[in-house]
Amino acid sequence: MMTRRTVGALAMSAVLAIALPAFAGETVGPGGEKATPTSELTLTDAETSKLKDGKYTAALLWHTSSDFVNAVTAGAKDEFARLGISVVAQTDAGFDAAKQKSDVETILAKKPSAILALPLDPVTAAEAFKPAVASGVKIVLLSNKPKDFVQGKDYVTIVTDDLFQMGKHAADALAASIGNKGKIAWIYHDAQYYVTNQRDNAFKATIESDYPDIKIVAQQGIADPARAEEIGNALLLKNPDLDGIYVTWSEPAEGVLAALRSAGNKKTKIVTLDLSEPIALDMVKGGNVTAIVADKAYELGRAMATAAGYGLLSKPAPAFVVAPVLTVTKANVAEGWQESLHRDAPKSVVDALK
Repeated sequence: MMTRRTVGALAMSAVLAIALPAFAGETVGPGGEKATPTSELTLTDAETSKLKDGKYTAALLWHTSSDFVNAVTAGAKDEFARLGISVVAQTDAGFDAAKQKSDVETILAKKPSAILALPLDPVTAAEAFKPAVASGVKIVLLSNKPKDFVQGKDYVTIVTDDLFQMGKHAADALAASIGNKGKIAWIYHDAQYYVTNQRDNAFKATIESDYPDIKIVAQQGIADPARAEEIGNALLLKNPDLDGIYVTWSEPAEGVLAALRSAGNKKTKIVTLDLSEPIALDMVKGGNVTAIVADKAYELGRAMATAAGYGLLSKPAPAFVVAPVLTVTKANVAEGWQESLHRDAPKSVVDALK
């Protein structure tokens, strides 16, 4: 929402402990909102000129520091620059809700016109962000929503990944790698987390609906990424002839990859979500990893900044906005890193391609 998010899906994804209704084939928001693609967030030349004339400012209130956050920041800053909006502050809460509350207070002293933020916890964030709402600051949210906040009144919109498509892309990639038939395992995130739950369930639903010759013969939940290798070893002991394995995100996928290597297994294919240097390195070297599905983090930032423009112009914004996804393989790994994170792929990965 993992190695590039340090705590795995938690840096953007797993912070949302909200159980949602499942709508087949599409991503839904925290309150069941229909998703609008980021491509539909646009400002006219006249609106852009009005923003430039407004001498507005913005602050970025982040939950942590990571490659993902850096890419979101780059997208936001580039769009703010285009709109003539100055970024006056940026904070990192280090996954500490109390620190985030303090960050809100610190940022408000700079009187920003808009705030982009990922609230760490729906309950504590509701209290933390109340002063910003009361000050009339236009708030754009990344993935999470403070409890009882109302779209259009307390915040402009929520922007996140197209979660269903991430799971679907992973299913399609794994199916293609095993010839659309065989036996696979499904390792899902064993916690009530909005983003990972949607992604994982989309993978399973796609396999079951689109690939009748692929059977999920084993499924295992994982709550602690540190246990991934242990879980992988147990799974392979019971199912030594697996054709493929889906792993909920890249950090636990590294553990499952280690289990495959320990077993001398070069046949079983892995597909996972979120970019990771060790996972990508195995992929480009022709190992077990066949594909990584990633979000377009830079585009998330661009869309958040555009949405802030909507708020400043009092232009109605869609309630829930999603960025597109991409499937990264050996063939497009360099381009994929740029498209997702807006930076070069790690040197080790680039060197392995030579």
